[in-house]
Amino acid sequence: MSNNKTGFGTRTGFALAAAGSAIGLGNLWGFPYKVSANGGSAYLFVYIACILLLGAVAMTAEFSLGRFGRANTVSTFKKLSPKLGWAGLLAVLIPFLIMCYYYVLGGFSLKFALNSFAGNKGNFHSFAGNYGDVILHSFLFAFIAFIIVAAGVRKGIERTAKILMPTVIFFLILIAMVSLTLGEGVSEGIAYYLRPDFSQLNASSVLSAMGQAFFSLSLGCGVMIAYGSYSGEKVSITGATAAVCIIDVVITFLMGFAVFPAVFHYSAVTGISLSELGLGSFGLMFVTMSMVFEDIPYIGNIISLLFFSMAAIAAVTSVISLLEVVTQFIIQRYRVFRSRAALFISLICFLLSIPVAFSLGSSLNGTETVSLFGHNLFEYLDITTNTLLMPLCALMSCVAASKLIKRGGALSRGYFPVMVKFITPALIIVIEIFGIIDLIAPGGSFSAGGCGIVVTALVLVALCIAVYFGFFEKQRTGCNEDELKIDAEEAVRRKTGLPRGWSRPESEGEHEKR
Repeated sequence: MSNNKTGFGTRTGFALAAAGSAIGLGNLWGFPYKVSANGGSAYLFVYIACILLLGAVAMTAEFSLGRFGRANTVSTFKKLSPKLGWAGLLAVLIPFLIMCYYYVLGGFSLKFALNSFAGNKGNFHSFAGNYGDVILHSFLFAFIAFIIVAAGVRKGIERTAKILMPTVIFFLILIAMVSLTLGEGVSEGIAYYLRPDFSQLNASSVLSAMGQAFFSLSLGCGVMIAYGSYSGEKVSITGATAAVCIIDVVITFLMGFAVFPAVFHYSAVTGISLSELGLGSFGLMFVTMSMVFEDIPYIGNIISLLFFSMAAIAAVTSVISLLEVVTQFIIQRYRVFRSRAALFISLICFLLSIPVAFSLGSSLNGTETVSLFGHNLFEYLDITTNTLLMPLCALMSCVAASKLIKRGGALSRGYFPVMVKFITPALIIVIEIFGIIDLIAPGGSFSAGGCGIVVTALVLVALCIAVYFGFFEKQRTGCNEDELKIDAEEAVRRKTGLPRGWSRPESEGEHEKR
């Protein structure tokens, strides 16, 4: 049975939604300061190579798994092998954990966009310490994501992606054009960005680029499996992968032209050194760029509005994909209406984001009231998911895709089988091993905090394994066909005025046996 009634309606919509998931704050916030710390375009070259060797293959694998499974991540892995279902549960847990801190970061972007005409210069730390304001904007951000996901894949996610993704690209082009025409210091900024300094590249730089490519494409968190399950038969998986990777690289490349010429111009006209501006630091986006925009005469506030609106939009398109992974599982496993499932998950993640906001704010303002293993909760969740859990989940996707290749089809020919069976898993394992080493022994010295984070990740993986084999292995976990029936039942209830609640579709045939 085709799932096109509950899935993406067009190939363009599918590609833009997947690109929207990939293009997030990892590109706009993380990439510029990592480029600054790792040799300019030398880092960019390595990043693009990682997209080709690691990202494109892993994305193709995850899209293929979704297309094959036509279900949530747990059912998809189970359909290939009942013993792999725990990896699908891990793919549900990871986006859940990410949302708990991503809501806070999205709230920051939303606040800075709304505050552009009042001026954001010097407000980063004060806003972070105003917990009520942070919680309010995190709630607004979470509410926007809920409304979109509750509307459905086609009417919510696809329609939003078709509007917001072109908007992000348009805003970024405008900002880059303004940045390139500021005058003094611009040429130095362009040279800094485009002139490769391979002397600054080292093993850590390569690992950073691999991790950046991995995270920026939303790999290893179930998103591309979930989106792939909603893709129509006419969607070319390799074509969609190519489109997403190209859009990701183009936006990442343009971001450099938006940031570096503007920062160098600001340094030239104010006399503030680049080291003082924190070009290679965490605060580049919110602290440094706020100062830069305020210094641009006449249109600085407008550029600030465009920049932080772009960041907020990119954050929204990413977080709705994370919310969709968990919502899809809850709908199909527990027969819950979409709006209720999305509300339930959104509310829990928002409540959990409140201590994250307190922890991050206190850390940025030097009080550190809430921390785990020497890190504020924002860093703790970010490191646990991105450094440890996502590479493991992507590795399991490659293992599952290897089983899928044995069944034949277009992906069983050419270079893809060799890449997905050997080369890409090897690179992912390298990321995982060196990530663990860097946590446990940074600079060669033992870190109890880093060891604690590694133990946390192991406990979470063990918990997924225990819960899956204890509760889900022999139980039905649903599929997209069930979601279609639930949608139909919800429509009937709306027309007849019946109370909305838990849905129990009449047909509950075993999807895993089909």
